[in-house]
Amino acid sequence: MTKRLLLLSSSRVHGGGFLDHAEAEIRDFLEDARSVLFVPYALKDRDGYAAVARQRFQSMGLRLDSLHELPKPRHAVAAAEAVFVGGGNTFRLLKTLYELDLLSWLRARASEGMPYIGASAGSNVAGPTIRTTNDMPIVQPPSLEALGLIPFQINPHYIDPDPGSTHMGETREQRLREYLEENEVPVVALREAAMIRMEADVMTLEGSAGARIFRRGQEPYEIQPGSLIEL
Repeated sequence: MTKRLLLLSSSRVHGGGFLDHAEAEIRDFLEDARSVLFVPYALKDRDGYAAVARQRFQSMGLRLDSLHELPKPRHAVAAAEAVFVGGGNTFRLLKTLYELDLLSWLRARASEGMPYIGASAGSNVAGPTIRTTNDMPIVQPPSLEALGLIPFQINPHYIDPDPGSTHMGETREQRLREYLEENEVPVVALREAAMIRMEADVMTLEGSAGARIFRRGQEPYEIQPGSLIEL
């Protein structure tokens, strides 16, 4: 089996509700699946998060089970038809996945072809590490190494530099250039409403927004929806 991934920059975009902008892509991606296993660990209020996700997936005709409500999380991952890893704080998400010993289980199932959907933090952990997250390290996971389902880093919620801004702090582009001063692995920076779909080892940019590719020793360049991602 080959990996099937749908990695969203965010679960919301301006003017819409939870996953509204990605509903068509999610429906197509999940095909005949009847249920989704939700990973809510990026937020503290797991009950509230699960309620929002459950209502949204039920509106698409899918049952949603939240991992935090189940007595045997690893068994739930092993039996899941599909997984949705929600956004929030990436450090908290990764720390909890380590604590519950779920990384290897998620990695194995996704590598076997189980559909994996991530949003924001859930997309970050699909990469080799979480070094390009935008979040504060509010907790400390034992390692920054993540699932390694794709051969590049993701930076979600990418914001282009504003030439008229008076803000004196680093732009997102400057921070990603700093990352590449110390690391070789390239970065796909996803603007809001952009998403990556992986099918049969082919990765395509989907959604309604473009992305920016950062590689060590090269100037960043643009790709548009419908483009292949070849890194």
